[in-house]
Amino acid sequence: MSRSLKKGPFIDERLLGKMKKLKAGDKTPIKTWSRSAVITPGMVGFVFGVHNGKDFIDVVVVENMVGHRLGEFSPTRKFVGHGGKMAKDQAKDAQAATAPAPAPKATGKAK
Repeated sequence: MSRSLKKGPFIDERLLGKMKKLKAGDKTPIKTWSRSAVITPGMVGFVFGVHNGKDFIDVVVVENMVGHRLGEFSPTRKFVGHGGKMAKDQAKDAQAATAPAPAPKATGKAK
């Protein structure tokens, strides 16, 4: 759900304080747990370490990200893959089919 326009976008005050301490060109990640903070134009050029529940994911803010939230760029779930044993067997067969044939061995005897 979007936030009310009269309230304005949510920006963490601590995040703004950390940004003021750094210069705009500095690439030191600013660690934050505030995944719901909205990216503003003043954040462009900074690197944020956004917590995903386990560790911090570095997010370099560019102009296209303005208006989005920091948490959108730090996924919280790891995709392992679809399928089980059958999918593994099919992947192994496909890999074997695309591999080049081994070169014939040399016997070491000259004729």
